[in-house]
Amino acid sequence: MQSPKTPIQEIKDPLFDKKGVKFFVKRDDLNHPVVSGNKFRKLKYNLEQAKLEGHNTLLTFGGAFSNHIYAVAGAGASFGFKTIGIIRGEAHETLNPTLAFAQSQGMHLQYMDRETYRRKSEPEVIEQLESQFGKCYILPEGGTNQLAIKGCTEIISEIDQDFDVITCPVGTGGTLSGLIAGLNGAKKVIGFSALKGDFLKAEVNRLLNEIDAKNLNNWSIQTDYHFGGYAKVKPDLVSFIQEFEEVHGIPLEPIYTGKMFYGLFDMIKKDFFERGTTIMAVHTGGLQGNAGFDFRKLE
Repeated sequence: MQSPKTPIQEIKDPLFDKKGVKFFVKRDDLNHPVVSGNKFRKLKYNLEQAKLEGHNTLLTFGGAFSNHIYAVAGAGASFGFKTIGIIRGEAHETLNPTLAFAQSQGMHLQYMDRETYRRKSEPEVIEQLESQFGKCYILPEGGTNQLAIKGCTEIISEIDQDFDVITCPVGTGGTLSGLIAGLNGAKKVIGFSALKGDFLKAEVNRLLNEIDAKNLNNWSIQTDYHFGGYAKVKPDLVSFIQEFEEVHGIPLEPIYTGKMFYGLFDMIKKDFFERGTTIMAVHTGGLQGNAGFDFRKLE
């Protein structure tokens, strides 16, 4: 599962000229036609490990609109694995575009009640799943583990454009942890939380401790641009996403990347960044989510 080097694109805007900043986008949304963005990075070494351990089946977890479920299904079909998706909540009589795609790629979908789903990492639940499906290579919800972080650190080695601060959206903390570890204190890193609350800082610290990347204080998480929480969207965000693509030719989605870019533009307006700052924003993909999202209802 070879990682292609994704392009870096500078975007121009009158706001950047006014505030004296430069803005580049690391186009990781272009790294694979199906398993795109940070999901490709997270799966790369996990699939290698699964093969090394002799597994032919991947089992993972996610919600009905999960980018991770979509990516694992696509990766399984592309790289020769059977796949099982444990979906949070009740069964869907009519599959949404995410689950329909996953099923089309051969993924077996099994629904799990929300109470049990909250205990999905407990040995008892894992044993029940292995009893039903046999031994599988189990990927955590969102795909974040030590091997996923290893894949995300490689983003840094691909960047040959100088920058002062690098940013990414944050859901589980894996991509952010990879960027922090890859830089090892050399540059500033800002994550933009897609979730309400400030618990992600503790989670990122836990992940960094696991990979022995401790005592790094060059990073922070912005929690002001979640728009109400995970998968919550407001008209201002929708308008921004549509205008951004029209002006700059880069598609975004409302769950992760749209919120980050909205936040960056707002912070630039508010002079958060000093004049002369060069920003590198990592586009983490996830564009499949647009297929199941009705933008019109918020316009």
